[in-house]
Amino acid sequence: MNNYPLREHAAETLRAHSGRPLHEISAEAVSAGEVSGADLRTHADTLRQQADIARANDFPQLAANLLRAAELTDVPNEELLRIYETMRPERASYDELMRLADYLEANFSARENAAFIREAAAVYRERGLLKR
Repeated sequence: MNNYPLREHAAETLRAHSGRPLHEISAEAVSAGEVSGADLRTHADTLRQQADIARANDFPQLAANLLRAAELTDVPNEELLRIYETMRPERASYDELMRLADYLEANFSARENAAFIREAAAVYRERGLLKR
């Protein structure tokens, strides 16, 4: 955990989703109206750095979750909500889940998320959780 928390050990490398350096985002900047919504969102690189730390400290599940989150930083919120709804049990067929995985991989290079959805589709089929 030598590099954690990142804000204390790697602050100069951190930036917001907008690309703005983290050190430029302050309460004063917010009060002055100089901060946008994208300035308050996490950048994929930050999540990848956190995943590296988790993996190095023997937290593989946390690392995998952080990598999937990094892939989703460029997915619009409306899409994320649609994906969430589709992934709920009995909301989609096996084929619909496979198409969703293909869509994420093709449009957002979200390979880890696509693999996760394909795995979920197989489990849903096995447990009878697909749309009837």
